[in-house]
Amino acid sequence: MVDPLSASLAATLHAARLACGLSASALAERSSVSRAMIGKVERGEAQPTAALLGRLSGALGMTLSELVARAEGDDRRLVRAADQPTWTDPDTGYRRRAVSPATGRPLELVEVDLPAGTEISYSADAYAFIHQQIWMLEGHLRFREGDTEHELDAGDCLQLGPPAPCSFINPTRETCRYLVALTKRHS
Repeated sequence: MVDPLSASLAATLHAARLACGLSASALAERSSVSRAMIGKVERGEAQPTAALLGRLSGALGMTLSELVARAEGDDRRLVRAADQPTWTDPDTGYRRRAVSPATGRPLELVEVDLPAGTEISYSADAYAFIHQQIWMLEGHLRFREGDTEHELDAGDCLQLGPPAPCSFINPTRETCRYLVALTKRHS
C-alpha cells in the first residue's frame, strides 16, 4: 500500500521529467540513477531515499523542497506550522520539513532532523543551481563539502561554497536539527 504523498511524488517526478522533455534514459544519465529505479519510483513501486530524490530533483533543475511542494499541490503564501509538509527518508529516518510556502519564492527554508549516526550524501549536481546556507538549531553536524569538513554546533551558520559532493553526517548519539536556506543561482 502506497501512502498518498509517495503516490503524488511518483506522479510529480514523472510529470517533471516529461516537462523537461527527458526520457527515462536521459534522466538516468543526468542523475546517475538507473532507468529501472526511475521507473519503479515513477510507478510508486519503490520509496525513494533522500539521496535518490536529491539526485533526481537536481537533474530536473529543482530543489527537493520544490519537488515535495509540487507533489503536495500547495500554492498558499502562508503555511501554518501544523500544515508544513514533512517527508521522512524510509531508510534513515532523516526528516525534512518544508517551512517556506511552496509557490513563487526566491528563498526556501527547510528544517531537517538528522538521526544519530546517520549520513546523507548528495552529488555536486544536486547543488549546481542553488546557493545554500546551513544554520544549526540543535546538536552537532559534521558537514563534508568536497575535501573539507566543517564541524557545526547550535547557532553556527555555514555558507556553502561552489558545488561539490556533500555529506551531512551526525556522528553523535542524539538527533541534530538544522535549517537550510537556499536560493536558485542565476545564470
